[in-house]
Amino acid sequence: MRNILFFGDSLTAGYGLADARKEACPALIQQKINAEGYDYHVINGGLSGDTTSGGLARLDYWLNRPMDIFVLELGINDMRRHVSPEKIYQNLDAIVKQVKAKYPDIKLALMGMQIPAIIPGLPADNFNSMFKKLADMHNMAFVPFYLDGVAGQMHLNIRDGLHPSAEGYKIIAERIWPVIKELLVKD
Repeated sequence: MRNILFFGDSLTAGYGLADARKEACPALIQQKINAEGYDYHVINGGLSGDTTSGGLARLDYWLNRPMDIFVLELGINDMRRHVSPEKIYQNLDAIVKQVKAKYPDIKLALMGMQIPAIIPGLPADNFNSMFKKLADMHNMAFVPFYLDGVAGQMHLNIRDGLHPSAEGYKIIAERIWPVIKELLVKD
């Protein structure tokens, strides 16, 4: 059995869900994998509140287990803490480099984030563009906006308006599944 690690923050962990083990995006991707007969085990390495520097600090723990696909979703909490896009990019780049150093043949996917257009200015532009730059540099499968179709839709988010509900995660899983499926190998 091959392993897929979803490495991220609360948006990966499934913050606020009744049962994140069944309703968060990694669990929904596992259901799709099972339904199509692939031999992969999805691991949810999400940690609510995590930042890119936090992810970098806890990465060694996850690299001690066999891994075939690494799905990275981090960065939005950094912006909320006013970390510069340049520093966020450096941390994400360091995470990817460490993963590739440990597993040279690993397949990589990056879940991009976007700052809403209502927040103008260079930091938002730099933040929004850095994900594609990183994906291109490391030849990663890429989802430009992980929350596409869910962000700003109150009926698809929990009460805080920031984290998807179970219904919101179903939409996210549907949108990212084609990208993840491209990385899978069927025996």
